[in-house]
Amino acid sequence: QIKESATLTRDVLEQHFNDLKGTLKKLLDERLLSLLQQVDVIEQESIKPLDECQKLIEHGVSTADDLLREGESAVDGDVGQQNEKLCNFTKKALHIQLDSLPEVPSLVDVPCLSAQLDDCLLTILKNQIFSHGTVASRPPVQLEEFVEKPGGILVRWCKVDDDFSPQDYRLQSRKGTATPFEDVYVGPETEFIVLHIDPHVDYQFRVCARGDGRQEWSPWSVPQSGRTTLVPHEWTTGLEGYSLSSRRNIALRNDSQSCGVLYSKAPTYFCGQTLTFRQVLCGIETVGQPDRRDSLGVCVEQQNGYDSLQRDKAVCISTNGAVFVNGKEMTNQLPAVTSGSTVTFDMEVVQLGPCSNEGGNFKLRVTISSNNREVVFDWVLDQCCGSLYFGCSFSYPGWKVLVF
Repeated sequence: QIKESATLTRDVLEQHFNDLKGTLKKLLDERLLSLLQQVDVIEQESIKPLDECQKLIEHGVSTADDLLREGESAVDGDVGQQNEKLCNFTKKALHIQLDSLPEVPSLVDVPCLSAQLDDCLLTILKNQIFSHGTVASRPPVQLEEFVEKPGGILVRWCKVDDDFSPQDYRLQSRKGTATPFEDVYVGPETEFIVLHIDPHVDYQFRVCARGDGRQEWSPWSVPQSGRTTLVPHEWTTGLEGYSLSSRRNIALRNDSQSCGVLYSKAPTYFCGQTLTFRQVLCGIETVGQPDRRDSLGVCVEQQNGYDSLQRDKAVCISTNGAVFVNGKEMTNQLPAVTSGSTVTFDMEVVQLGPCSNEGGNFKLRVTISSNNREVVFDWVLDQCCGSLYFGCSFSYPGWKVLVF
């Protein structure tokens, strides 16, 4: 591990600084080109009026020179032609203004280009470069625990550097070792349930953290493998009143008038696990209209012909927060189920009497939690139940429930 991580760290450092050198050269070349273009623009704009002034002066000198030669010719000519030439010379001289010159700017008004280069940039860059990057022998956070979930893995991590103050964590996963890592969670929590995990397949995980008030992420933890042997929870297909996601773990109560209980595909909930229902937004900030017959819960067996789990051999919570055990409403009530609500069921076996395949007294201790409140009660059954179905029913469209 030491040699492998050292080799990887060298490669990362070399690649990073090579990228920096290329980027810095590109930025310096772009800045140089920009400054040279400014010189060209100032030069062209400043020299244009001076060129025009020079052309006017040269034109005036040339005209005066031509007139002078014409006057000399008039004086040197024959007497008969002198009068005519002198007359033409006089007329031309009167029309040419030899005493006017264009205004020439003073020397202080003429631009004199120069470059101002601040040598402190090198000092700033030197200080920044010498403090850029660190090499850590151990990441400040490490993966701590993997807990199997149906179709998922609960990943926990912890801080191992006492001097490090984390602000956010970043968890990544990948299937096997051939695919690249992808973000699955970014936030302040130290655990996260990664869903859409195929059973009996190894997944790799790694985590890093961002220090309080900082932008860069810490080094990654040592990658570790986790897997689940539990099949994912799935809703059963074919019930007209509900539309399912591609993975069949999300059920949407549609506009159909058909009513009934949507059950799980199989009895995949086992005692000792936590079953979670989460109300998912349907692209809007509201959920469906609540009804007293609505239900979210678990049951011993599927029973068609009911429009709610508020019946025998079932425990459930209604969207108004009422809790039902074998069809009877309890006096204790939980908060109403609303947008983004999470409802969890936890059960453990408390056996009253002898239990056999033929049945017997069987008691489950049930804990239902919703919005930071919970109710605990004993659910007495007349048969042993190693696994249970889960289900839901909604009278009105718009409810969308994720189960895991």
